[in-house]
Amino acid sequence: MGIFDFLTGEFIDVIHWTDDTRDTMVWRFEREGHAIKYGAKLTVREGQAAVFIHEGQLADVFTPGLYLLETNNMPVMTTLQHWDHGFQSPFKSEIYFVSTTRFNNLKWGTKNPIMLRDPEFGPTRIRAFGTYAIRVTDPARFLTEIVGTDGEFTMDEISFQIRNIIVQEFSRVIASSGIPVLDMAANTADLGRLVAAEISGTLEAYGLAMPELYIENISLPPAVEEALDKRTSMGLAGDLGRFSQYSAAEAMTQAARQPGGAMGAGIGAGMGMGMGMAMGGQAGPWGTPRQSPAAAPAPAPQAQSTAPQHAPPPPPPVEKLWHIAENGETRGPFSRASLGRMARDGALGRDSHVWTQGQDGWKTADEVPELAQLFTVMPPPPPKP
Repeated sequence: MGIFDFLTGEFIDVIHWTDDTRDTMVWRFEREGHAIKYGAKLTVREGQAAVFIHEGQLADVFTPGLYLLETNNMPVMTTLQHWDHGFQSPFKSEIYFVSTTRFNNLKWGTKNPIMLRDPEFGPTRIRAFGTYAIRVTDPARFLTEIVGTDGEFTMDEISFQIRNIIVQEFSRVIASSGIPVLDMAANTADLGRLVAAEISGTLEAYGLAMPELYIENISLPPAVEEALDKRTSMGLAGDLGRFSQYSAAEAMTQAARQPGGAMGAGIGAGMGMGMGMAMGGQAGPWGTPRQSPAAAPAPAPQAQSTAPQHAPPPPPPVEKLWHIAENGETRGPFSRASLGRMARDGALGRDSHVWTQGQDGWKTADEVPELAQLFTVMPPPPPKP
């Protein structure tokens, strides 16, 4: 991470630092086995600062530029031992390079829910998460308060502490803001700036600043979100009648997805229709009064049976009854068997007018398929004696 040019074997002439890790905040120039020569060149690039430590004391802070380590351009160092003598021998000191650029896209989030009193929902809990940026504004204070003698200090070593500060201030700000939960999404930018301003005082004592803080999401507990979804569904349905139909359709769809095939779908349809009728009966748009629980008769207890339940057989088809019109009068009703005997005896012909319930007007017997068969089916010849 550093490039050093050597003059006469052991004396270092050029001191500088290039970083490609993107997360190193402080890097100490390695001095073990080396001695810094009086008059050495120190290069500090943009986005860096160099902190000079001599005999355990913070001597000076160098901003971006090129420096010669000698007394005429190091006024703070003139007060230290031997520096006012202008000697040329090496000296033992430490140089810490501090990155002053922004560290972006750092994550924060609430580990536990935050309790607050919402004006609409009452006491509730929320969670939140987002990103923030951090930068060093006072390298000397940051070195003395946070880094100490760490030779390579990364962002991960302080990110946990900063996240705790953010969550603490966010909890306090969000609980005292009085903003309804449903309106927080529209005020995340203002809340982020407010939280960053509250945190700035604490970070300033560390030599840090937070240029940006973003709130990406604020979420409610699953139970509250489910209730909101139901409330939204009712609003989209328009009235309880349509909502009952919507609930019945949803129940049928869910039941069809369950194991059990058509029987599951039938049970689900019955349950959905029952739910819809119950909700419609409670507050239907037709003004039907709701029956009180006390007025409803108690169901009689039924013995539970462990025998397998079989579906009942389908009901027999309803037999049609026919009427005959002759000479302006009607006769009947007759069953199909009676019409068959009449056709055999000649009392019913193909041109006889007949009618049954559900038929569109009077028709001749040969126009009705099920009666036309009475004239086409002829018995076989009698057996020979």
